[in-house]
Amino acid sequence: MRIIPAILANNFEDFQRMIRDAESFTDYVQLDFMDGKFVPSKSIDASELAKAKTSLRTEAHLMVRSPEGFFDVLKNFGVEKVLFHYEALSNPARIIKKLKDQGFKVGLAVNPETSVFDIENLAGEVDSVLFLAVNPGFYGKEFIPEVLGKVKELKRKKPHLDIGVDGGIKLKNIEKVLKAGADFACVGSAIFDTKDPAKSYLAFKTKGKREG
Repeated sequence: MRIIPAILANNFEDFQRMIRDAESFTDYVQLDFMDGKFVPSKSIDASELAKAKTSLRTEAHLMVRSPEGFFDVLKNFGVEKVLFHYEALSNPARIIKKLKDQGFKVGLAVNPETSVFDIENLAGEVDSVLFLAVNPGFYGKEFIPEVLGKVKELKRKKPHLDIGVDGGIKLKNIEKVLKAGADFACVGSAIFDTKDPAKSYLAFKTKGKREG
């Protein structure tokens, strides 16, 4: 299982620090953006990416009401994949097409209350599905274990789909995420809010290895 460090910052200085930390132990991160509308919290604006530089490969998780407004700046920064929330839009299929037309890989992020049935038809149109195991917009919230049932259900229905879990993931529950069949886990506070982020990342990588 891949461990993807997730960077969520409400000011540019913290963002830069987390980027520098991540460059010391990985080559790929998720950049999280919140608009204060779709979710109650607000992060740095994507426009601030124009001031940033990194050697990391990146994807972006947009916890926002209007994802289209982010596409150009994300493209200029070199973001490879954009994950947007199924619940944020009345016509998710249109956003999937627009992202593909702009050359992005596409991920569909799914809130804890949304069922597999709701997103099953769209799952075949995207590169990955990301199940949120917390209500989005809050850093370091408690993990909702019932979400793992959705991972198992979708993996059973679409075994070749890349499926991930994000939110509330700690060393104490990472093995449950692995056993549920997740292909990747996005980990934020349990890596970056520690004294040694590189050591924490390695601990997750070790626990996220499948036997055999």
